Amino acid sequence: MYLKPKCLSNASLEAETLRADKKSCKRYGPCGVGQKALYLNNIVLDRCYYIPLDSVQRVYKRVAMSKGGYTGKGIFGSIPYLVVEFDGDKQRQFTFKYEEDVDRMLDRIAAIRPDLKRMSEAAEQKLLQRAAERAARVLPRLSDKADRSIHRLQAAADYLNKKPELAGELSAAARRKRALLISKPAYRWVALAITLLGAAAFVYGIYSLTRQDGFAIYFTLFGLAAIFLFSGVSVLPTARNNRKAILERADRAESSMQTYLDGFADFPVPARYAHPVVLTRMERVIREGRAEDAPQALEVVKADLRALNADVQVEQDEYDEVVDIKAMFLNHEYA
Repeated sequence: MYLKPKCLSNASLEAETLRADKKSCKRYGPCGVGQKALYLNNIVLDRCYYIPLDSVQRVYKRVAMSKGGYTGKGIFGSIPYLVVEFDGDKQRQFTFKYEEDVDRMLDRIAAIRPDLKRMSEAAEQKLLQRAAERAARVLPRLSDKADRSIHRLQAAADYLNKKPELAGELSAAARRKRALLISKPAYRWVALAITLLGAAAFVYGIYSLTRQDGFAIYFTLFGLAAIFLFSGVSVLPTARNNRKAILERADRAESSMQTYLDGFADFPVPARYAHPVVLTRMERVIREGRAEDAPQALEVVKADLRALNADVQVEQDEYDEVVDIKAMFLNHEYA
């Protein structure tokens, strides 16, 4: 069934164009990307708003971190948002459940509209500053051994980038596994109780509606039902969201990566850590003189990741790197 989304921009699409574009849009969590517009959510409904792409100036990710931050106990407690700047001076942010959906949506936007900026203005300035700081740390001359190690890492990265979906799945599966490993079983029982309470409230609301017991009670009970159902159901086990499926997905991702790496002689990192970000950080370590070969560089990368705790604040680009790879190391206890 087609529900016409509400336009948030001063400019809008013609009805038939909008209908066709929304129907064919690529969906990412509660939002979507069409050829003509972005389709966005509110707290209850998916893709109930839209903004024409021609009205968008910037679209980027924002992450609100909870107190846990980077800890050895698990992957990050965070709330991911998609931020859209449009019509020159307007800005709206939209909540996602999974950060990987935001990343995939931004990748799709980059593919169809590479001209759109995918970073906030402040982040752009900080990125330039960080690039200058990193450049200052690079040694003017490297040893022959370090040079050979860098060439090896670059060749490995090029090989991984031929099949980027393998590294993407390795990272996503590791994050899901980490979230499972740190979650307490009691949470799911609480979620079940909340969901059942929401269902009971909904049924009683219907019953009260038929008896005409008062208008306010319908909003109260239906509101409670929606809150309980939407907050509880996302935690309940499903065909894809259960312990066996999540662990099998992580094992399958590592196995697929290992099979692919069999085609590259002496890959510089184990399959469980085979991600371009890991190789990039290793290369950075060698260029800064903190290691001379791949094994040493990998150990330095592990030490850097261990050092990220709740007291450490990082910029968005650093966060993006770490969130891609830290779960892989935590799941294997940095072995």
